Amino acid sequence: MKRIHVVLTPAELPALRAGELRQSLCVVFDILRATSTFVTALHNGATRVIPVSDIAEALAWRQKEPLALLAGERDGVRIGAALTGGVDFDLGNSPREFGPEIVTGRTIVSTTTNGTRALNACSAAGAVLAGSLLNLAATAQFICQHSAPQIILVCAGTGPFAALEDVLAAGALIQRLLAAPGEFHLTDSAAIAWRTFLQAEGTLAAVLATTDNGSRLMGIPELRADVAVCSQVDVFPLVVGLTAGALMRWA
Repeated sequence: MKRIHVVLTPAELPALRAGELRQSLCVVFDILRATSTFVTALHNGATRVIPVSDIAEALAWRQKEPLALLAGERDGVRIGAALTGGVDFDLGNSPREFGPEIVTGRTIVSTTTNGTRALNACSAAGAVLAGSLLNLAATAQFICQHSAPQIILVCAGTGPFAALEDVLAAGALIQRLLAAPGEFHLTDSAAIAWRTFLQAEGTLAAVLATTDNGSRLMGIPELRADVAVCSQVDVFPLVVGLTAGALMRWA
């Protein structure tokens, strides 16, 4: 029987990072928008996405790999010269920016407010996946075929707080796993995510537009379309996993 646990808030990340993760498979959700964007970029032909925790680390990667694209956001907005000491990032954190004509064959180095930090907090796990609604079915299938006895679903959150869209995505994945062959035990936090998803299952896209993050994006004309894009379910048949510090297509 596999155990499913959900990390509901970023406040739990230090304990996760300090824990024993070698026998765990972690799935990180930052639905609006980091993990949705990373999945989109790799689907559209990016070679790899390197998640880094801060701007200085991203700039250091540019020194090592001058052709790498710098991507990321602070307060939802693309990182500009005012925050870097003179370097404008190539891309922000909108999945609509990462088209094939821009990312095919490229390495992308990204830093976001929460998503990249959550991914790095899981780096000691036996396997780390970037999860989104966009690749939900492929992620669920991979988990069912994996031997890890513990599945940890990590909600990246917003700042120090929980993000409803991440909890809903974790619940949606749990629903897929429970419908698949095999036995799963839900911890209380996993049950919270699953039952929350069941209440919103029929109106998921509408609910995402009303969350704290969704409402903020809906209020920015150039970013409001991101909410609908990230709300799509099962549009990319790929698994995105962390290998040697870089997110890559695993299947």
